Amino acid sequence: MGGHSQPVRAVAADVLLAVENGQSLSQCLPPALARLPINERPVLQALCYGTCRWFHRLDGELRGRLKKPLRSPDRIVHHLMLVALFQLRFSQHATYAILNETVEACRALDKPHLTGLVNGVLRAAEREGAPAPANDADRFSHPAWMVEKLRHNWPDDWQRILDANNAQAPMTLRVNALRFTRERYLALLAEAGIQAAPTRYAPCGIQLDQPVPVEHLPWFADGAVSVQDEAAQLCTTLLDLAPGQRVLDACAAPGGKTCAILEACGDLAEVVAIDESAARLPRVQENLDRLDLEATLIQADAADIDQWWDGNAFDRILLDVPCSASGVIRRHPDIKLLRRETDIVPLAGIQLGLLEAMWSILKPGGRLVYATCSVFPQENHRIIQRFRKQQDTAVLVEPEVSWGRDMGAGRQLLPDPNSHDGFFYAVLEKPEA
Repeated sequence: MGGHSQPVRAVAADVLLAVENGQSLSQCLPPALARLPINERPVLQALCYGTCRWFHRLDGELRGRLKKPLRSPDRIVHHLMLVALFQLRFSQHATYAILNETVEACRALDKPHLTGLVNGVLRAAEREGAPAPANDADRFSHPAWMVEKLRHNWPDDWQRILDANNAQAPMTLRVNALRFTRERYLALLAEAGIQAAPTRYAPCGIQLDQPVPVEHLPWFADGAVSVQDEAAQLCTTLLDLAPGQRVLDACAAPGGKTCAILEACGDLAEVVAIDESAARLPRVQENLDRLDLEATLIQADAADIDQWWDGNAFDRILLDVPCSASGVIRRHPDIKLLRRETDIVPLAGIQLGLLEAMWSILKPGGRLVYATCSVFPQENHRIIQRFRKQQDTAVLVEPEVSWGRDMGAGRQLLPDPNSHDGFFYAVLEKPEA
C-alpha cells in the first residue's frame, strides 16, 4: 500500500485483519500509523481499539446481516464493514459520511465488486438499528470461552468483570518519589490545568480525570512521572525494600516495575532486570534513561538460570510472569481476539517453572513477589498452591493491605472501571537457613 492515498478506514481494516491473523495491536498498529498523515493517526487508533473492544458484538451483527461469509481473499472487506458498524453503533460520526467513506475505502482496497454489498449491508444496519445480542459473547463482546470461564471462576462478579473490560481505562501516573512528593506533583498538575486525584492504594499514584499526551505532563521528559496502572504500582509496597539489597525483576520489559523499584528505595545494592525479548529490552533502557536510573539489563530466559545467573543469590525477587493478560483487556482489547482457551494450561506450566527457578536463586530470609495481570485462578492462587505442595518450607506472607480479595494463597484485584486493572499478587518468603 503506497503513499498517503490510503483512506484511514482501509488502513484500519488492514490492521484488524493482521490482529485476526495473530498480530497484537502493539505490533501492527505503529507501522500502520506511520503510513498516515499525523492528523489521521488518532482516528486510526480510535477505530482499531474501538473495533477490537466491540469486535464480538459487531461481528455477531455482521454475520447475521451477510447471507454467506466473504471469500478469504475478500476477508479485509468484512473488517472494513466492522469498522463502519463500530462507528454507526458507538460514535457520533455522521451516518452518510460513514457510508460514503466506507464505500470509497472498499474501492481503495481494490474490491470495487463489493461496493454494492457494503452499501446494502450498512444501509440496512443504519435503518434497522442494532439487533438484540444473540448470546452472552455478543452481549458482553468477549469470546464465548472467556465468558464461560469467568462465569465459572467468578460466579458473583463475572458480569462486572466483562463490563469493566469494555470500559476505557483511566490514565494513571506514578510519581518518581526520588524527585517529587505526590502532593507537590498534584499541585504542578493543577497549575497546568490538569485535573487529577491521588490513587486509593498506590502511595505514589495519581489518576487523571482525562487522559493527556505525556508531553503535556509537567517535567515528564525529565523523569518526574511515569504512566503506570495503580495495580502494577503495588509491587513495590509488597517487596519490603531496604538499602543494600540485591533485587531481581525477572520478566522486566517494558521496565515500569524495574523503575518503580529503583524509585522506591534509593540505596539498593543492585537491580538486575531480565527479559527474554531482545526487541523489548531497549524500552527498559529508555525508561531508565528518562528517569536517570541505573539497572543491570540482561537478555535471557529467566527460567534458564545457567544461561545468565552469576551465582549471587537475591534478597528480593519480583516475578511478574507471562500470563493471559485477562486483567488488562480494557487497555489491550485485541487480547479478546488473540487469546485462546488452549493458551492457559501451557502458560500455567511456564509460570510454575519460573517460580521454581526463581526460588532456587532467592537468599534464605529473602522475599519473592509473584505477580500476574490475570483474573484466572489457574494462573494465580492455584499456581501458588501447586508450588507450595512442592516447596513446603515456602512461607506465604499475608500482606496487611486493604485492596484485593484474599484467595487463601495471594490477593486478587478485579478490574475496576474507575481505577485499577485486574492483577494478582502473592508474597513468599524463604526461611533463614
